[in-house]
Formats: sequence, C-alpha cells, structure tokens
Amino acid sequence: MKSFEILSALPQWSKLAAEAIVDSPAFAMPCRLGDESTTLVLGAMPPADAISLSVTLDDEAHILSLGRSPRFKELETVWDSRADVPEPILLALVEKDAGAVFQLIENAVHKQLKLVGLATPDSPDVRTLVAKVDDIVFAITRTPAVVSAIGNLRNLDLAHESIRSAPLRAVAEYAAFALPQMDIDGLGVGDAVLLPEIGTVPAGLIVDGRFAVGEGGVSRYAAGGLVRVVDAEPKEITLGEVFDAADTPRTTDAKPSGPLKLLLGTKTVAIGHLDRLGDQSAFIVESTTP
Repeated sequence: MKSFEILSALPQWSKLAAEAIVDSPAFAMPCRLGDESTTLVLGAMPPADAISLSVTLDDEAHILSLGRSPRFKELETVWDSRADVPEPILLALVEKDAGAVFQLIENAVHKQLKLVGLATPDSPDVRTLVAKVDDIVFAITRTPAVVSAIGNLRNLDLAHESIRSAPLRAVAEYAAFALPQMDIDGLGVGDAVLLPEIGTVPAGLIVDGRFAVGEGGVSRYAAGGLVRVVDAEPKEITLGEVFDAADTPRTTDAKPSGPLKLLLGTKTVAIGHLDRLGDQSAFIVESTTP
C-alpha cells in the first residue's frame, strides 16, 4: 500500500470534513502557476496594501485581494499611485499580470472566474481564505463552495508532522497458523500450543486492526481464519512509522517478552505466555475466553 492508500483507509481521515482539511496545518495543494508546478498553502498573513477586486466564480460573488508581488511587473510600476489610474487601465494591468493567478483559482475550484471590477476590501467580519503561492499572497471570500472544492484529502501534505505524528494502536504478531476448531474449543489452563515459527519467522505488526506491517511492506490485514499469537497489550505507533514501513519494507525487531494472546479473527481465544517445551517454543495457556 502507498501512503495515501493507508491514510484513506483510516476512517478518522477518510471521513474528515472539507472544513477540517482546509484548516489543517498540513494543507498544501499541488497546483500550477502559469507553466510552473508549485504548491498553494493557506494561513498566510492577509496581504497588506492589496488590490481588492470584485470577481465571480460561476455565479457566486467574491472579493479577491491581491498582494504586492515582484511577479506583477506592470502593476508594480503603478502600485503606489494606482488610485490615480483609471479603473479600466488598472483592471487591464491586473488581467495581464495576474492572469496565471486567476487560472490557478479556476483550476482549484473548478469554476470560471470573471473579473467584474475594483472593490472595497471585505469587512473584517467576512471570513476569507488567505493563500500563498510562491511569492504571491492573495485572499478570497471563504464560501462553502470554495471550501468543498479544495477540501480534498489529496491536498494534505503527508510528510507534515501533524499527520505523521498521529497515533495508532499496534500489536506484534509472532505466529499465524491453522488450528482445528475442536482444538481451539478444547484449550484449557496449562495447555501448550507449539510454535515452531518463533525465532525462525520475523515478527510483523497488526496496526489498527487494518494493516499488516512486515518485511513485505504494508498491506490490508485479513484474519483469514488463522489463529495468531500477538502481544496481549497494544503499543502506540505513529502514522509516519507506517508510511515509512510502506516506503521501505523491513522486519520488526519485536520479540515476545510479556503476556501474549491467541487471536482468532477479532476474538481473544486465550491469554498466556511463551515458554520452551524441549527444543521448541510453545504458547502456555493461562486463561481462556468462552
């Protein structure tokens, strides 16, 4: 599995509302500015000394405020005296210099942007999205339609610490094998289940009950009717560690050192510990679950 597939398989992320995605510190939307591939981030300081424009996105009215940028070469020549420039001329300069920004916004929200004219800045009570793309900062009225359009899980930077540090529960898996149901039902305190795999097969991890992590990378966990020997108590692992295991598969160094349990599907069959019977490892049953 790839990192995005892992994220998408976790309900706490796949069901994340568009509002929460847009407000996430990990928001980083891939986009194009003219011929350049770049990234749009949110949360910048509102542009100072901005040119405020009245625009529409399809039929929805917005105020778009453009901050000063060295990319706006024609506008730069009149920026400080723009109040004296006739509106049609100023708008023509805006369309020439900021056309790539307009196209970026259209591509992001999947709506056609139309420049209506100059505008007064939005009231402080009006919520805006402040975006930064390279050395350009702009703000646009925050509406449900805009948030819905850009609030996509794919617009999160999976390398961001707020995502990588998210905790998940994991248990080490030391053996998996078929065991007849009659043998499972007949387990009692003191019984031993031989585990020849211990010490010869690398341990793996079952993460969040959804992922199998091991030398093959990360895959969907499927119980498959096997009995599994796992740690009785889960430990915490970060989502970033799971991403890393997907990118660079490796074995875990986990070794059974505490209480263990026999797991069949999601049901705990028995609690016990590891011991030796002759020259083989064995699971010694301490208690069973009806």
